[in-house]
Amino acid sequence: MNNINKIMVAVAASVLAISAQAQVTVSDAWVRATVAQQKATGAFMQLKSAKDVRLLEVRSPVAGVAEIHKMEMADNMMKMRAVDSIDLPAGKAVELKPGAYHIMLMDLKAQVKDGDVVPVTLVVEGKDKKRETIEVKAIAKPLNQATQH
Repeated sequence: MNNINKIMVAVAASVLAISAQAQVTVSDAWVRATVAQQKATGAFMQLKSAKDVRLLEVRSPVAGVAEIHKMEMADNMMKMRAVDSIDLPAGKAVELKPGAYHIMLMDLKAQVKDGDVVPVTLVVEGKDKKRETIEVKAIAKPLNQATQH
């Protein structure tokens, strides 16, 4: 095998190794656009993992604070609270959506306008305690379009 073929085989093996490590796929990522002076918004998406993992952390450069939140009915009132993590069972889609689990982006540094691309970083951890960072590009949508998602 000549050197070029060896290099091609090595590159192909690296690509396969990287693909095998990518446990979580993200689809339909979007952020609710804001109005001027609004300091918080939500980010939403669908997550699907090949292995059992947990979503542990979220970050975004557009916000001073990013947290995983859950909305649920309690005592006939809808309540929202921060949670430490979300389980992502192998092979099952988990939807982060309005009125359920979602990502809160707070202390926004600027208005999030319709069409903006908002970077969001997800940190997941497997049962083996290995962490993976996933970079997501979420599109900002106005409230009336976001509900038609």
